Amino acid sequence: MPNTKRRNRRRDTPPPRTGSNESEVLRGFLNYLRTSIAAKVDGAPELQVRTAAVPSGTNLLGLLNHLTFVERSMFLGEDVTDWHATFRAAPADSVADVVARYRDAVKRANDVLDACPDLGAPVPRPQPDRPAPSIRWALTHMIEETGRHAGHADILRELIDGTTGR
Repeated sequence: MPNTKRRNRRRDTPPPRTGSNESEVLRGFLNYLRTSIAAKVDGAPELQVRTAAVPSGTNLLGLLNHLTFVERSMFLGEDVTDWHATFRAAPADSVADVVARYRDAVKRANDVLDACPDLGAPVPRPQPDRPAPSIRWALTHMIEETGRHAGHADILRELIDGTTGR
C-alpha cells in the first residue's frame, strides 16, 4: 500500500477565474502556469535540482532554463540555435539566478503583450523579415509549452524532496 503521508505539501492554488474577454483568459492561464513552474524551482535544493531523475536527462533547473529561452524567443524575437542545449543551466548558475532570469523574461514578455491588444496581430519582432505568429497562437502555444513542462516539474520536485502542490 502506498504511503499517503506527504512531506512539504503545499496548498494547491486553483486555476484563475478571471477574464471577461479572450485575452484576459489566455493571459490569466499563462501567468498562472508561469507562477506555478517558478514556484516548483524556487527554493529547490541546489544539488538535486540539476540531477536527472529520469532516463531522458530532464532536470528541474533545466526545465525552467528552457522556458526562459522559449519566452524570449516567442515574445522578444530572440534567436535560439540549439534548443536541446536550453534544457541545461550553466554550471555557475544558481537556482536563484535561473528563477530571476525566468521572471525577467516573463516581465519583458508581458510588457510586449500589454502593448498588443489585438490577438490576431502578429507578435512584434525585432527582425521584421522574420515571420511571426499571431498573439493568439503565441499565447496558446505558451500555455501548452509551460503547462507540459510544469507537469514535468511537479513530478521532478516531488522526487527531489516530496514537495507537491502548486
